[in-house]
Amino acid sequence: MKKINLFLVYFISFVYLEFLYRILLYDKVFIPSNITMIAFLLFLAMVFFFVNKLLKDKANKVFFYIFLVIICTWFSAQYVVKSFMDFYISFSILQIADQVGSFLGKAVIEVLRRILWIALLFLPVIISGILHKKINFKKRKFKNSIIILILCFALYGVYYGSLYVQKDKEYSAYILYHEVNNPSLNIEKVGVLNTFVLDIHRVIFGFDEKIHITKKKKADTPKEIVYGYNNLDLDFDALMENTNDSLVKEMSEYFKNETGTLQNEYTGMFKGKNLILFMAESFNEIALREDIMPNLYKMSKEGFVLNNYYTPTIYSTIGGEFQELSGLYANFSSLSQWRSGSNTFPMGIAKLFQEAGYNTYAYHNNSYAFQDRNVYLEKLGFTNFKACYNGLEELINCHQWPQSDVEMIETTYTDFINSEKPFMVFYATVSGHAGYSWSNAMARKHKEEIEELDLDYSLPVQAYLGTQMELDDALELLIDKLKEAGKLDDTLIVLVGDHYPYELTIEQVNEAASYKKDSVIEVNHSHLIIWNSKMETVKVDKVGSQIDIIPTVYNLFGLPYDSRLFIGHDILSSEPGLAMFSDNSWVSDKGKYFASRGSFEARDGQEVDDEYVKDMNVDVRTRIAMSKYIMDKDYYKLIWNYKK
Repeated sequence: MKKINLFLVYFISFVYLEFLYRILLYDKVFIPSNITMIAFLLFLAMVFFFVNKLLKDKANKVFFYIFLVIICTWFSAQYVVKSFMDFYISFSILQIADQVGSFLGKAVIEVLRRILWIALLFLPVIISGILHKKINFKKRKFKNSIIILILCFALYGVYYGSLYVQKDKEYSAYILYHEVNNPSLNIEKVGVLNTFVLDIHRVIFGFDEKIHITKKKKADTPKEIVYGYNNLDLDFDALMENTNDSLVKEMSEYFKNETGTLQNEYTGMFKGKNLILFMAESFNEIALREDIMPNLYKMSKEGFVLNNYYTPTIYSTIGGEFQELSGLYANFSSLSQWRSGSNTFPMGIAKLFQEAGYNTYAYHNNSYAFQDRNVYLEKLGFTNFKACYNGLEELINCHQWPQSDVEMIETTYTDFINSEKPFMVFYATVSGHAGYSWSNAMARKHKEEIEELDLDYSLPVQAYLGTQMELDDALELLIDKLKEAGKLDDTLIVLVGDHYPYELTIEQVNEAASYKKDSVIEVNHSHLIIWNSKMETVKVDKVGSQIDIIPTVYNLFGLPYDSRLFIGHDILSSEPGLAMFSDNSWVSDKGKYFASRGSFEARDGQEVDDEYVKDMNVDVRTRIAMSKYIMDKDYYKLIWNYKK
């Protein structure tokens, strides 16, 4: 009986894994870029077939099975991490390895929950073992190996030629190969294995995403009152003249052509007042129930009410915190620089408030050094950051998990409440952390209150609500203390989540949602709370996200900053709204675009042509690239040398 060709075993295994992976995770399995994926799999199968045929029979078998097990393990790991943590693994993930490490305690549970699908992902190994004697592992003659090598080059040519299929279509395989570095989108479009190889190549040789420089028209200004721009006097031309770095020159040209955002009727509205800024762990609109979250529910309906706000989930907590505090889009490269403390932030939030005469404070109720929070907060100007194991452990119970937001507020408010100067405080909370069961300390604390409601929700959703009740209680305590000290009316509270509670499945999220959410864009829809006890309610329909928080706060407090150098914009300005997501999907004031399927859905009453969608995709790609380059080049330090 004729034996099975090893090339066919490789190729069929690869195709099976790629399509099973798509069935498990995506709505659309058959897409045009499958042509590129299959062409690459043909090439890759031939490469490993060639390597195998250089080995002796026994070594050939060992190599084959080791390699196949590694491949199936990689697919399984990608599946578990994506379905549980909502991002993909790449070599760059080593830069936030402790983020992944913090979930290792649940790894076994998450694997067991998906054991059937993981078994299916290992089917190529199982079937190959069963058919072991029928697979041809014989070493080829030298002449045959040369033929196989020639076929490798030929199939690579086919693969490279396939990149030109639908070359000009948004996020085609060609654009992903030549212009965009997005592992999430790469996996969805051209497959896990192609992305794996592409990622290795870009880690070794680097990759610069394409920058599109356009001259923008200045926004229309009101006829009665003419506002100035929130810009500083920076000499971009001088920087271009004095650098040999072509990328820095391109960046300077880009920022020079940006107009910046106009000041507005809210500029300086809270000048000289106090600010308390929260990054609330897993806070999301699905928790905003008046019966169990009365304080946050009330605050979400008062102050500035943002009806189209999103918290894009990009690399978990550190991604959300980076976006909230930097005004830039998060990626692995940026987060690596952020954590290293190697960048300069002349417009860092604590620095600007200190320059305005404020006392500044920062607190976190988990480990002070986790993800190097102590390092990057210091670079922003926080010199008295207090958390567990650098002082806060003497005041709260740092050994329970997760720790209590109420305890953090209760033991820290006295630091600033009687400050003679105005104060700016940053709180990073942890009570809402994943692990949504009654074994979660904060969920267990509020279990009886949740169970009394007799909610028709699954246990993880009920436990999640319990963790968020701790945040609400902490806000109530803070408001009461501010009121007692006579500081409430003079304090602005800003609160945003770092990401949606991604341990919940999309089905579980929709149990508590007021409308059916999709798993790409609307699952990230939430609330940004900007609240003051004395202000009138202002409803804002413009789209916004975490990267808009810093410029919005700076404008409200009348702080001098250069709006051209933030990728986010003051959400109260005349600048159009935009939210960008991990796979380059986006939402604007006119509608939403799903990058993986290349479809745009216009908002009611909006008419949008193809040119608008194309221009927006270019703008999104450029903004994401500029965020990365600002960090990679430490651009703020460079341009501040040319501040007039």
